[in-house]
Amino acid sequence: MKYLILGFCLLCSSLIQAQEKYSVRGTIKDFSNGETLLGATVFLKGTSNGAVTNEYGFFSLTAPKGSYTLIISYIGYESISQDIELNADQTLNFELKESATSLNEVVIVADEPEQVSIKKPQMSVSKLNAGTIKQMPAVLGEVDVIKSIQMLPGVTNNGEGSSGFNVRGGAVDQNLVLLDEAIIYNTSHFFGFFSVFNADAIKDIKLYKGDIPAKFGGRVSSVLDVRQKDGNNKDFNINGGIGLISSRLAVEGPIVKEKGSFLIAGRTSYAHFIMKGIDELKDDKISFYDLNLKTNYEINKNNRVYLSGYFGRDVFNISKILKNNYGNATANLRWNHIFNDKLFSNLSLIYSKYDYQIVLDFIELDWISDIKNYNIKYDFKYYLSDKVKLDFGVSGISYNLNPGEVRPTSDSSPVNYLKLDEKRAFEGGLYVSAEHQITDKLTAQYGLRYSAFSRLGGQNMTNYINNQPVVYNSQLGIYERGEEASETYFGKSESIQNYDGFEPRLGLSYQLNEVSSIKASFTKSTQYLHLLSNTSSVTPLDVWTPSGKYIKPQRSTQYAIGYYKNFKDNTYALELETYYKTIDNRIDYIDGSDLIGNNNIETEILNGEARAYGLEVLLRKNKGKFTGWLAYTLSKSEQRTLGGQAGGPGINKGNWYNTPYDRTHDISLTGIYKLNDKWSLSSNLVFQTGRPVTYPNGQYNYEGFSVATYSSRNEDRLAAYHRLDVSATYTPNNKPDNRWKGEWVFGIYNLYNRQNAASVTFTQNDQTGLNEATRLSIFGLIPSVTYNFKF
Repeated sequence: MKYLILGFCLLCSSLIQAQEKYSVRGTIKDFSNGETLLGATVFLKGTSNGAVTNEYGFFSLTAPKGSYTLIISYIGYESISQDIELNADQTLNFELKESATSLNEVVIVADEPEQVSIKKPQMSVSKLNAGTIKQMPAVLGEVDVIKSIQMLPGVTNNGEGSSGFNVRGGAVDQNLVLLDEAIIYNTSHFFGFFSVFNADAIKDIKLYKGDIPAKFGGRVSSVLDVRQKDGNNKDFNINGGIGLISSRLAVEGPIVKEKGSFLIAGRTSYAHFIMKGIDELKDDKISFYDLNLKTNYEINKNNRVYLSGYFGRDVFNISKILKNNYGNATANLRWNHIFNDKLFSNLSLIYSKYDYQIVLDFIELDWISDIKNYNIKYDFKYYLSDKVKLDFGVSGISYNLNPGEVRPTSDSSPVNYLKLDEKRAFEGGLYVSAEHQITDKLTAQYGLRYSAFSRLGGQNMTNYINNQPVVYNSQLGIYERGEEASETYFGKSESIQNYDGFEPRLGLSYQLNEVSSIKASFTKSTQYLHLLSNTSSVTPLDVWTPSGKYIKPQRSTQYAIGYYKNFKDNTYALELETYYKTIDNRIDYIDGSDLIGNNNIETEILNGEARAYGLEVLLRKNKGKFTGWLAYTLSKSEQRTLGGQAGGPGINKGNWYNTPYDRTHDISLTGIYKLNDKWSLSSNLVFQTGRPVTYPNGQYNYEGFSVATYSSRNEDRLAAYHRLDVSATYTPNNKPDNRWKGEWVFGIYNLYNRQNAASVTFTQNDQTGLNEATRLSIFGLIPSVTYNFKF
């Protein structure tokens, strides 16, 4: 790897013109609150020389000696123009003021001007800011990051009430979700009705659907990078909202004025108080809370430290039946250091944990499980020249996975104590990448990531006859658990299994003219963790497991090409992308697999392969009283699992079949209309092809019992999904000088009361003996009202 880095440097150094050059660096912030601006654009007027601020608002650019006009711009803010004499390296910091018309304006475009994004090689990335999300209609009036990104092309979910999201035909566990760099393993509250992200605490959201930067690793479908606000370092501010189901409050202010700040944001629901007024539900409880914390301090002009955390929990109790609670906890200590005008670094120490507990009162069982990891990352950005920028770094993650501990809650419980083996693993990564402006029209972003994974010991490992944990019974035509031969104990200092791999990344952008370009990308990714679930959506009972002797890491290859155009003075933007993705070693479950309480999960699975391909269209209107976007995805997502070493025909006779995330057509239309200074209107219209399912296609009687037979896996589909959401925002007094600012948000989710099917189950009527199909619908028409305030 050191030779690779050296090669990058030598290659790029050879491109530097033998001309006297100097650098200008600095930080871009919001004038009103001191918040750093991610994605602000800095460029030298009349040249192709420019830079975009990183996650911490830092920029650096290099140019030949001379006189220039420096332009600093950011969507929704007034641009700054300043003449500079570039005859020495210098530091210039800027603060941008919000434009007078931006207070109620909704922005859905990238945070830098569109003519710059045309040239950048990054593709398959979607950006949203908190202001956009807050304008979109949401279920029960609660603003939701996850629901918002599902309005973008290539992003779906598995229906109402399901948590997580699916990107380009991938599973939920194939998404790397980060909150201030900390991994979030379960993104849902209320079993998927809300997400864990509080929009009042969020500054920036980026979803990488492909062309994933080399600094990210560990997942094969996407990266959702969510950044929290730093906190206002100039004045104290309080904002929040009161809704029908939940309320929120955020407080931010300076620790030391213009040097350090803090942010505290919390949400809680009070549905359980409403339930106490209903006799049938007074002993039940459904609630959640979460808390976002962040503080930072500027030690000097070259050093700043950050400390952030997130804590969230859900409680779901049904009296005398079950009690369930689950949640995430994260912490991140970061140190930003500027070595010089060209080299910027960030060191992060990160902790993340997800745990759940389920108590089944009717059988007196208590089940607890968790996954936690410790992560260290050291990232560098080196502005090598006006044409080349380098990113490189190293990371290491230590995993501790507790798949479950089952305890009886009383002496009379029929359940015996069971402790599943804890699993330990370590994942390391090393990467280097470059953004290289080859010509005025051609820009490349290329890099390489090397990852290594070790499944660590501290447990017994089962050995199977012929090394086959799953075998095919040809007489019964089914797959069965392999016969155990022996057990081998591995000490904590030993490795059970090691994997590694190189993950090249390449992106190209060719500018056709000032308003259009074509881009192409190639991405290889490796994923060493797997989410064990044979349901179509995430549940608290799902268990993460590492790769090992019998479970291989998933490896993905994705190709994409796109066309991008801005027209009518950037009023409209068009994005067309097509992609093809393959995934090797995708886990598939044998028929009748038993995942709960299973210490040897390798006896229930086979390794298969998946593929997904599609076309994505995004048409946006960025200016005027009416803004919004139309997103359309035409796609296919399939999976195939052969018998392999286990023998037999494999799953579904070894044929390709639809994954549970396959949606042929996915259309969403989002519109926001600013009626006047007091009223703004917004709506979402969604249509999706029904989710693949497996239905029974016949039955036979055996000793008085009716036994169903089933069609091929995922051969059928639920009915098409569609709904219309609307909302209206009323601002009684939006004068900029008012200290107290409030607004009312009125919304209706599913305006025409479409009863979309979440599932269809088939049972036999006990009285008539006839077979019946029962459709479960979760949401009908739901009105909401929320009051938001800020002072």
